[in-house]
Amino acid sequence: MSRPTISDVARAAGVTKATVSHAYSGKRPISAPTKARVFAAARELHWVPSSSARALAIRRANAIGVVLRRDPAILASDTFFPAFIAGVEQALAEREVALVLQVVGNRAAEERAYRAMVAGRADGVIVLDLHREDWRVPFLEQLGLPAVLLGAYDGPTTMSCVRTDDAAPVRQLVAHLQARGHTRIAHVAGPLGYVHSWARARAYVQTVGSRALLREADFTAGSGRAATAELLELPDRPTAILYANDTMAIAGASYAQSRGIAVPDALAVAGFDDDHLAAHLSPALTSVSTDPARRGRVATTRLLADVAGDPPTSVTVDCTVLRLRASTDAPAPRTTHDHPAPTSTAP
Repeated sequence: MSRPTISDVARAAGVTKATVSHAYSGKRPISAPTKARVFAAARELHWVPSSSARALAIRRANAIGVVLRRDPAILASDTFFPAFIAGVEQALAEREVALVLQVVGNRAAEERAYRAMVAGRADGVIVLDLHREDWRVPFLEQLGLPAVLLGAYDGPTTMSCVRTDDAAPVRQLVAHLQARGHTRIAHVAGPLGYVHSWARARAYVQTVGSRALLREADFTAGSGRAATAELLELPDRPTAILYANDTMAIAGASYAQSRGIAVPDALAVAGFDDDHLAAHLSPALTSVSTDPARRGRVATTRLLADVAGDPPTSVTVDCTVLRLRASTDAPAPRTTHDHPAPTSTAP
């Protein structure tokens, strides 16, 4: 009869091999019931950790991973991600650790990528683009792969989180516009399944008291332009629009001005993420700086601590700063009839 293996114990306990290893090594917190189940299965099979099993528990790839499942058009126009990766690389370079970046097109490929990470390609992962209900959280917990969630994830998890306050700057922007006389303030949000898009949209609705001028887009310039066109065709159109990123804000402002609607005199415009071009536009674009490089450094430092055996924890990074510029500087028009109506030119 063959000797029992760590795979046999994992199968009997209903866990992964990594969970068995962590239960014995203490390198990652394992719940008491799970640990008891692992130990009971090991006793029943007369299995003890071998030197190879102990090696599995402490093996290091000396790399961390990031798996991105994004549309190429959105990734190409993303101003957040390059700066975030720069922050990640800065923290890794100090410790001579590598970054494994993989872009995938569907869930099956994403699952394969994470399985490759846990099989030895990376010691842990940073999880971006969090959804309000995210399948990756329980999936990665089951794999036993150390992970840091970037965003204010509210679901149950044993993983570390690096959080920011996406709601506060939206409230500040709305308050700034209201103080200048705006009463019809619209918001062009990103996909509302995302944690950060939902937080911003919820703060907007809570502050203005209505969803009537909320529109959902997908962060691309084309979607921002389309949402702007729809809003400006309303009989009582908005006098201010807040966009969920600068790409949509720039496209929206350009469209409005092509229709003879001056920014900011007839329409105030604000974005999010403070693209490097925002301050150099005409008029300069009001936006919210989110310091993605700092978030990258903090998330990486947190993940490396988790990999080293520290207990997972939640960290809040105070890095959002409202940058008020000329695109929101003019007072609101006195009535919706004080400015030119949109022409019939096709968008």
